[in-house]
Amino acid sequence: MRYFTYWFSVVILAVFCSSAMGKEGKKMTELKITSSAFVTNGYIPARYTCDGTDINPPLEIGNVPAETKSLALIVDDPDAPVGLWVHWVVWNIDPATREIAEDNVPRTAAQGKNDWKRNSYGGPCPPSGVHRYFFKLYALDTKLNLGTGTTKTDLEKAMHGHILGKAELIGLYKRR
Repeated sequence: MRYFTYWFSVVILAVFCSSAMGKEGKKMTELKITSSAFVTNGYIPARYTCDGTDINPPLEIGNVPAETKSLALIVDDPDAPVGLWVHWVVWNIDPATREIAEDNVPRTAAQGKNDWKRNSYGGPCPPSGVHRYFFKLYALDTKLNLGTGTTKTDLEKAMHGHILGKAELIGLYKRR
């Protein structure tokens, strides 16, 4: 009986783990964000920074979950000397959007305040060294009713409990 109990427990654990891993694996293959301007962990071209024209890079979106009602995008720099620096806050992006073109905001989207206190994209502009810029895309099960004074923190609070998927693209930049 002890032998049977041991093997029964092993089988149940194996089934549970494979089931859990299958669900997690599915989540990992969902929502994607890429750019034709730079690769993951590659350098962001100066054109998209304060050393260039300071416009948003082109972004491609893929594998949006079917039940998505809107997308949100946050771009931030965790390496800033003052702590996390927010470069762009965008929400209510139509889930059918497959590209955010260079120097463009999707038609249905709203922009919140970045750390320059502007409702627009603010490109990389590190004071020294190489910084990482995280382009974080979220699939949400709702549209958000937020005002133009919305910050990253406000957006994250509003998204809580509504996130269906998340994707991330990391770019690097060092000033000339």
